[in-house]
Amino acid sequence: MGYGFHNFLYSIAFAAVVFVSCLHQYSDAAKVHDGDDQQLSDVSLGNSKVGGCDFFQGSWVRDDAYPLYDTSICPFIEREFDCLKNGRPDKLYLKYKWKPTACELPRFDGRDFLRRYKGKKILFVGDSLSLNQWQSLACMLHASVPQTNFTISRTNGVSTFTIPEYDISVKLDRNAFLVDIVKEKIGRVLKLDSIKHGDAWKGYGMLIFNTWHWWLHKGSKQPWDYIQEGNNIQKDMDRLVAFNKGLTTWGKWVDSSVDPTTTKVFFQGISPTHYNGQEWNESKSTCVGQTQPINGSTYPGGSPPAVGIVKEVLSSMSTQVTLLDITTLSQMRKDGHPSIYGLDRQKGSDCSHWCLAGVPDTWNEILYAILVSGRYARN
Repeated sequence: MGYGFHNFLYSIAFAAVVFVSCLHQYSDAAKVHDGDDQQLSDVSLGNSKVGGCDFFQGSWVRDDAYPLYDTSICPFIEREFDCLKNGRPDKLYLKYKWKPTACELPRFDGRDFLRRYKGKKILFVGDSLSLNQWQSLACMLHASVPQTNFTISRTNGVSTFTIPEYDISVKLDRNAFLVDIVKEKIGRVLKLDSIKHGDAWKGYGMLIFNTWHWWLHKGSKQPWDYIQEGNNIQKDMDRLVAFNKGLTTWGKWVDSSVDPTTTKVFFQGISPTHYNGQEWNESKSTCVGQTQPINGSTYPGGSPPAVGIVKEVLSSMSTQVTLLDITTLSQMRKDGHPSIYGLDRQKGSDCSHWCLAGVPDTWNEILYAILVSGRYARN
């Protein structure tokens, strides 16, 4: 009887082990088959995990596997961003990747991106920095399926890149302020509390907004004559105050007009310029002649004041908007601008936009990392 009883206990224990093992196998299988829209808080990316990792804190490291594409075979790249074609002699700026402090970014997988957004529409809305990022993403997707047919067109300020095989379109709506500029009898009026063209932004699976640089322009580069809020019309006002008011209007539009269950909303953070070398302790320098990033993970000059306004407005919104907080990582790349190898090299240096391939590719790598990890901001 004792021997039989021991056999009985052994059988119970063995069955328990098998049962627990099956549970583990089932759990692992469930994780594998969660699907493209998985919202895991701790997703494996390469050899690291992104749970608790800030993609925007890190440093630039050399990686000879970069760049992600060859601009010479990206047939639609804008001449102003094609620094190599414009005669830039150094190429080291192409060989850096962004390394977050606590994890690794997944290498951009264009085919996976196309599968995830098959049948969907993506829209960038903003100024020429949005053009920079839109063009980067188009080149990255084209490079992932180079033999696949594509179309590219531009109509009434809207540029469209499509890959018919995946039924995907990536569009750009050039809109420097997001709020309206209206021609009236007194002249061109920047209306801080009006967005009448927002219907054109509806019906997309993803929206990526941007505005800032044009808020600073004055003189001949200023595209408006008056600023209006309500019934108050004036010739000018503090530009940071105006930016805050305009961005708040945009935030209210998103809250009232975007369905977050069908549309993911991103805001491209403040892209920095490198005209003032005092910011990185080189008092007489600009971006001209720069060939390497700034070492470390902090920018000596600190953040532009517009960064705080963006975060304040996003925090006041009810709709989930994910900030692509690209300011600091881009500040470290004083070497990444066209400088004298842009479109108008005879008219001066461009320390505002970015060479392609280059820094905007990293913005899109982080966008992809957020999409695959499900780590969207909660404002």
